[in-house]
Amino acid sequence: MAEEIERKFLVRGEFKHLAVKQIKIAQGYLSVDHARTIRLRICDSKAILSVKAPVINTGFSRHEWEYEIPFSEASEILKVCLPDIIYKTRYLVPFSNHTFEVDVFHEKNEGLIIAELELSDEDEVFEKPEWLGEEVTGKPEFYNSNLI
Repeated sequence: MAEEIERKFLVRGEFKHLAVKQIKIAQGYLSVDHARTIRLRICDSKAILSVKAPVINTGFSRHEWEYEIPFSEASEILKVCLPDIIYKTRYLVPFSNHTFEVDVFHEKNEGLIIAELELSDEDEVFEKPEWLGEEVTGKPEFYNSNLI
């Protein structure tokens, strides 16, 4: 079983010049509730279906299963997702011994910038770059599934 350990932060400074890659993302949801989330993400020309569920008795870990699916099918599935597809540009920004995924949201969520960091352990110590702002890990208003 796959597990995701992720911390989220608002971004308060300039970071784009540090990015080594950027990816255009369209993201829709088939199911959104506390017990499970089923997400479709189209990244450039790749499509991934994800299932996420909370891990009991942990701080911010979640079960996560991801499956690549044919792009042509993803385009059709996106049409039957819940309303309000999320559009964002993801910047991969290396810092210290980690890579931050910084999402710049567009359209309905224009102006929102969130940095995510995946860790190998909930207690893992990491350096914070100066452009990182307030931590929003665990705040439902910053879950992508609540931004639709």
